[in-house]
Amino acid sequence: MDVSCAFPTALSTPDDIVVAEELGFKRAWVYDTPQQSPDVWMTLARAAERTDRIGLAPGVLVPSLRHPMVNAAATATLAALAPGRVAVSFGTGFTGRRAMGYRAITWSYMEDYIRAYRGLLRGDIVEWEGARMRMLHPDGHAPARPVDVPVLIGALGPKGHRVAKELGDGLYVTLQLPEFMSEYSWVPYLVWGTVLDEGERTDSEHARLAAGPGWALAYHGAHEFGGP
Repeated sequence: MDVSCAFPTALSTPDDIVVAEELGFKRAWVYDTPQQSPDVWMTLARAAERTDRIGLAPGVLVPSLRHPMVNAAATATLAALAPGRVAVSFGTGFTGRRAMGYRAITWSYMEDYIRAYRGLLRGDIVEWEGARMRMLHPDGHAPARPVDVPVLIGALGPKGHRVAKELGDGLYVTLQLPEFMSEYSWVPYLVWGTVLDEGERTDSEHARLAAGPGWALAYHGAHEFGGP
């Protein structure tokens, strides 16, 4: 088991990722929540230029926030800045969309999006929104295609499981542990918490500030998925 870290993206996140590398974390995952955070790709690029070993990944991208060509070009850029260290994960937008008043995207949309995105990184001609396109970056503007990065899918139910098995390299999970997660060799599991000092209470001010936001999100997720 590898231990990684995740950051709700802030202007200080590149500095935090430098510290995470010094502490020996395997990978840094960075949230894609533009309604409340700096841009995830800019943040990862700044971190890439300041680190040498730690893996870098958006966790998780929300497909509807960017055209698949935009995410493909950003992926290629980060892969050039941090060769061999990049992974990408996608989710339906529990936070990134719903905090802006939208429902999560459908799994049929996710499936079409991932097919187009992966095709672009391979150098294929793909069709998106009725148009045919491919990555046209010349030498020096992006790595030569194919750009090979692992793609993980955030899924909790059978529809997402089908898409992840067919199009993904792993599963990204949070809030609950689906039974089918044992079918994947790579499963990052996002949990929230903090390290308490000896004798510190779980309801201390430090614990509330450090772990509270994540658990508040978990409670909202439990209410939405399971009802009151």
